Amino acid sequence: MGGTNVWDAEWEVNEEQARTLIGRQFPQLSSKQVKRLGWGWDNTVFLIADEYVFRFPRRTIAVGSIRMEGKLLPKLEAYMTIPYPKPLFYGEASDEYPAPFLGYDYVLGDFPIGLTEERRALSAETLAKFLRRLHEFPVQAALECGVQQDHRNLTDIASRKVKLEGFLSKVVEHLSPEESGVIEAYISRLKKDRVEAVNALLHGDLHFKNMLVNENGIVSGIIDWGDMSVGHPACDLSVAYSFLPPYARGVFFETYGGADEETKLLARLIAVYIPILILMQAVDDGNEAIAAEAKSNIMRALSD
Repeated sequence: MGGTNVWDAEWEVNEEQARTLIGRQFPQLSSKQVKRLGWGWDNTVFLIADEYVFRFPRRTIAVGSIRMEGKLLPKLEAYMTIPYPKPLFYGEASDEYPAPFLGYDYVLGDFPIGLTEERRALSAETLAKFLRRLHEFPVQAALECGVQQDHRNLTDIASRKVKLEGFLSKVVEHLSPEESGVIEAYISRLKKDRVEAVNALLHGDLHFKNMLVNENGIVSGIIDWGDMSVGHPACDLSVAYSFLPPYARGVFFETYGGADEETKLLARLIAVYIPILILMQAVDDGNEAIAAEAKSNIMRALSD
């Protein structure tokens, strides 16, 4: 492994440690099978007997978000129109492991990789209803649970554009001339520097690695809520561009309850920005399936 990346861990948890930690605090789970499902930048994830998912923070920065999820996710239940992982087991930090950890309901489904445009379009209303309800959650109640307010400066288009150019230069050799041409043309057309602030509770990281679909390709689960924050709804509405084909966006925004031009502009920018980040990590990991999906998300976001 070369150098340090933003996604490198401060501490790792293997299956054996996870089994011990879970069994000690939750004896009713001690005889169940523990299997590592994967890991993100912030957490290592384990599947317990196909019933529960446990997330263990991999770095200090992730501890606050585990605590916040433990408080806020149960309160979202009345607002949720798509299954999501509700916390059931609250693990405490101990001498053996320095952080709290959480166990959730296991949400069934597959990642939406390589879906046809027709299948994607089937989720337009499902996604719009889900986001309409989520964005209705009282902002004050979210802030009281420790959610951060716009820590990513979502409305600052100018600085995001500069970052995007930097990312593009890192992955340009992994794009076709046509793909990089389309992205460069888009960036050069972006003239607005910022949009008006709007505050809503956000999932904050809505993309194909945090969405699950059923056998018909319809969205059946939204996972990984560690990036919840209060900020501009365009952040989540980016799925209208990255996930849905152009012809399904009208019904999406109609069902959601409309969105002004600024919101759509920002949503499209984030729909390019997030998959470029995913592409960077996929290239680093040598994961061709994820890289290909990230590229197709960008190209979809930039097609009308």
